[in-house]
Amino acid sequence: MGIFDFLSGEFIDVIQWTDDTRDTMVWRFEREAHEIKYGAKLTVRTGQAAVFIHEGQLADVFTPGLYMLETNNMPILTTLNHWDHGFKSPFKSEIYYVNTTRFSDLKWGTKNPIMLRDPEFGPTRIRAYGTYTVKVSDPAVFLREIVGTDGEFTMDEISFQVRNIIVQEFSRVIASSGIPVLDMAANTADLGKLVATAISATMAQYGLTIPELYIENISLPPAVEAALDKRTSMGIAGDLGNFMQYSTSEAMTAAASNPNGGGGMGAGLGMGMGMAMGTQMQSGPWGAAPTPPPPPPPVEHVWHIAVAGDITGPFSKAAMGRKVTDGGMTRDSMVWTQGQDGWKRAEDVSELAQLFTVMPPPPPAG
Repeated sequence: MGIFDFLSGEFIDVIQWTDDTRDTMVWRFEREAHEIKYGAKLTVRTGQAAVFIHEGQLADVFTPGLYMLETNNMPILTTLNHWDHGFKSPFKSEIYYVNTTRFSDLKWGTKNPIMLRDPEFGPTRIRAYGTYTVKVSDPAVFLREIVGTDGEFTMDEISFQVRNIIVQEFSRVIASSGIPVLDMAANTADLGKLVATAISATMAQYGLTIPELYIENISLPPAVEAALDKRTSMGIAGDLGNFMQYSTSEAMTAAASNPNGGGGMGAGLGMGMGMAMGTQMQSGPWGAAPTPPPPPPPVEHVWHIAVAGDITGPFSKAAMGRKVTDGGMTRDSMVWTQGQDGWKRAEDVSELAQLFTVMPPPPPAG
């Protein structure tokens, strides 16, 4: 290094930071013995802020632009310390660059299930996960409350704490929302906004903000999901008989294609299962055949008798038998019953013909 370069280095500093790590939130400009020259050029690029620390005290925060570190543009620093001009009196200070862009695609999720009271299922547990975006909103507060004197602060160092805050507020919001579990998928956007709003006050205390928070999935315990799947399957199956026929066909196909049991044995097993399920299907869903109801009792005919133009009746078959006995009805009496085609002689009706006593043959000769 020549004498000219040495003198130039003593008279002026060029302070800047370019970052390609994508996860660095704060970076401290390193200078030997922290000696910042009077009149140094400070470059703050878009998406950055520079926090000037002098002798352990926050002196100023610089937004994007080009600055000459002199007393006329650092009024706060002027009240802290007054120095002479020139390289003989450099001031011992530190400059921290703060990344003010958004850190996106950060993950969050519930480590343990959240208990809530669902209007339909009652007490239940859910899990959830998603992504969020974080941004430094107040560089001075963030440096004072979180970073301290860390020379290179990354997103990983604060992400765990941010996730805990998100999960805490998500649990509170979801438990008090009253939204049924089955309707939460349709309201994830609104729930995300509610959670982001709820944590904004806490994040502001760290000098941070959450511009975006997304809920990617809300899930139930495996046992509850299995029960819902069965309930859905029953609804899709519709008719139980058709569903059992479909199940029988699937069982036969699976058994016939089982390589461990052999083709013939698998096919026989499948046919046996199909016949057993078919028998069970015919005998009812619970396996026992229902007792058929008794047949309806036969309809007893009643009869009318026409004698000399007069109609009497109706008479039951038993009453008609008594009339035959006492002579009130003969073989030639005209009778009628419902369903009969017109009047007929009693002897010509098979049901009444048996009422007339067959005359015995003459006694044998003595």
